[in-house]
Amino acid sequence: MSESSQGSHGKGAGLGLALVSALAFGGSGVAAKPLIEAGLDPLHVVWLRVTGAALVMLPLAVRHRSLPRRRPALLAGFGLLAVAGVQACYFAALSRIPVGVALLVEYLAPALVLGWVRFVQRRPVTRAAALGVVLAAGGLACVVEVWSGLSFDPLGLLFALAAACCQVGYFVLADQGSDAGEEAPDPLGVIAYGLLVGAAVLTVVARPWTMRWSVLTGSAEMNGTVVPAVVLLAWIVLIATVAAYVTGVLSVRRLSPQVAGVVACLEAVVATVLAWVLLGEHLSAPQLVGGLVVLIGAFIAQSSTPAKNSAEPVASRGPDRELSARGTSA
Repeated sequence: MSESSQGSHGKGAGLGLALVSALAFGGSGVAAKPLIEAGLDPLHVVWLRVTGAALVMLPLAVRHRSLPRRRPALLAGFGLLAVAGVQACYFAALSRIPVGVALLVEYLAPALVLGWVRFVQRRPVTRAAALGVVLAAGGLACVVEVWSGLSFDPLGLLFALAAACCQVGYFVLADQGSDAGEEAPDPLGVIAYGLLVGAAVLTVVARPWTMRWSVLTGSAEMNGTVVPAVVLLAWIVLIATVAAYVTGVLSVRRLSPQVAGVVACLEAVVATVLAWVLLGEHLSAPQLVGGLVVLIGAFIAQSSTPAKNSAEPVASRGPDRELSARGTSA
């Protein structure tokens, strides 16, 4: 087989893995919301998700046990922001607003990163990137229907925006976490330790000993369909967290971080469609158009930053893929 054929096959496999990762991540909110409505606190659902995934990834943490000594700040940042902060704020948001809206608000993060680069770090960004920011903001205005006085719960929107800000904080930290000439850490090891850090932090914050454990032995309702709660939890842990992270890492091994980041935009679409089909969360025509504009703006913002700008690798992928890209791309 020629090198070009091998390269084409590798890209095809990478694209498939990236799509699987987007599907897995996009389904997390749809599986979590019935558990929240059944009586679990959003923080408890996050704790179950992160702790369960950390236990599954524990063998990888043991394998890379030198990481905490070599990159303590990077692991702490990943655990506090990309794991605990993003997930806790996102789950708190979806307990008050539709899943698709929560995720679309969270997708303002790439635009916010460009704002950080331009106004805090005082580095130039392209006009196309600025256009992406404007489109994302305008689309968000349609999603939340600002003309009707914010028809969605303001606190829920605030939580979703906090999730986006946690992504920005993580992007900035990760951009400073890989020094030139220093060997990049194995992404799977970073993910494993990030989950462990996140689980430890969430244990203190969520206080799982106060959780209604009986909910897990019962059932939850998904748009009129009764589903065992433990099945939903298994989906969240194994598919929406472990499988999503791993396939995301493997996809970046075969694709450029930029391409993988663009495919990640499908997560918002997947979440919205699944919430529509499985939860009955119907969005109006302006909201659907606004969501499409948000994704277009995010796409432009992620893909238009100059290649030599150090902000480009950061803005071109989601928080679940940042470190995997750093560990696997040239």
